Amino acid sequence: MKSILIPVEDHAGMGAVFETALRLAERFGSYMEGVALGPDLAQIAAADFSLGGVVFDERTRRELLSEAYELFAAFMQSHAIAHGQTETPRPYHGWRGDRLLTDAGVGEYGRVFDVIAIGRPANGIHQPRKTTLEAALFESGRPLLIAPPQAPAKLGECIAIAWNASPESARSVAFAMPLLLAAQDVPVMMVPGTRLAGPDESELATSLRRHGVPARTVPTLETPKGPGHAVLETAYGLGADLLVKGGYTQSRMRQFIFGGPTSQILAEANLPVFMAH
Repeated sequence: MKSILIPVEDHAGMGAVFETALRLAERFGSYMEGVALGPDLAQIAAADFSLGGVVFDERTRRELLSEAYELFAAFMQSHAIAHGQTETPRPYHGWRGDRLLTDAGVGEYGRVFDVIAIGRPANGIHQPRKTTLEAALFESGRPLLIAPPQAPAKLGECIAIAWNASPESARSVAFAMPLLLAAQDVPVMMVPGTRLAGPDESELATSLRRHGVPARTVPTLETPKGPGHAVLETAYGLGADLLVKGGYTQSRMRQFIFGGPTSQILAEANLPVFMAH
């Protein structure tokens, strides 16, 4: 977890993204790189080259770059985060300011980072976009650290794992191993109603303990609201400060139409989620 990519855009959750990424960086002395997140030019072209009533030209591009950089730099300065690597094992930061990245660009550039930090999507023009999350999740091959609207006071002490025996869950757990090894408690639960053929939660916990992870199995709370809500309520009850889960075991279209654990968690989670596909 030595490198964290932070796509920066002026939305309501940006401060929580910065804070959550910093919590992770503090655990590993990580490098945090900010990059300006801009609109998809193909979408703009389809909308008569306008963005919210503003023509997207070179001046607008420079303004978005400057706005993103100022947000990022102000946070780093206010938290005394060094620019460039230092001799001490503390977090440090850098900025890629040469161009705006689209959502697809975040997915591409994110392939050389250990994790990508983004905000939990929400409806509204001043909220983190689901298209950014999905592009990063499906195109980067890397895990996401999804920040809730309110940043956590701590991260990585009690890490809940939502397991359904899927390849996506297995990848998420593998990516999370540095965090799991440093955790004080790792409760493992089965996602209700979504288990695939494969090892159960007890077998996962046994495997993790072989590596020195303090894993244990816990029952998932019952709720009529759906499996995603059951996972979240269980995690909250355990005092978890991070949830590890595979992303979109079902197709995105099926989850959009019928709902599913990933969709429910992305809509409701009030703790950080560590997710890979």
